[in-house]
Amino acid sequence: MMEMDHIAISGVTLEDAVAYVEDALGVALQPGGKHDVFGTHNKLLGLEDGLYLEAISTDPDALVPLRSRWFDLDRVSGPPRLSNWICRTDDLTGLLPALPDGAGWPVALTRGQLSWDMAVPEDGVLPFDNMHPALIQWKAGGHPAEMLAPSGCRLLRLVIGHPEADALRSVLAPVLTEDRIVFDTQSAPGLTAEFDTPHGTRVLR
Repeated sequence: MMEMDHIAISGVTLEDAVAYVEDALGVALQPGGKHDVFGTHNKLLGLEDGLYLEAISTDPDALVPLRSRWFDLDRVSGPPRLSNWICRTDDLTGLLPALPDGAGWPVALTRGQLSWDMAVPEDGVLPFDNMHPALIQWKAGGHPAEMLAPSGCRLLRLVIGHPEADALRSVLAPVLTEDRIVFDTQSAPGLTAEFDTPHGTRVLR
């Protein structure tokens, strides 16, 4: 089984991604860190219910990684956007065989005291045009949401748009129960997140 963990906003630069989130939600992001394996860096926002948001981009000061970057960041262009949703599980290796080909294989990662395994496809592109969730299993060191100051923001709804939304829903139904997630048949893939914030309802796309 799996459950919602966090969502990712991708940008050509971290500054662009952070500005997009802060302008949209009206709250400030907090420091994150670097991911040496993939040559990326991020900033974070704590959400209610044990969730969080990350703004992420390629780190211009990092070495070029030996493999494709996660979240399809090698192909990011244009304005920042809500690019991925991430679900956590206690049994990553046991869950992956039940999911579509291309959901990825575990990569061991650390950042500071945090330690986790992440399922990452070889080409960085998740099934259903990246609308399939990325999968994570947290290990020693806790969880980022426990270390972030409250922002007063709560995720109300995450809409997964895709021409084959019904197929994606069917694939995930046996392993995911989450009232906040809506699968919507749309002509083009895309994610929309609705939040309750200190400034009212706000949206990220």
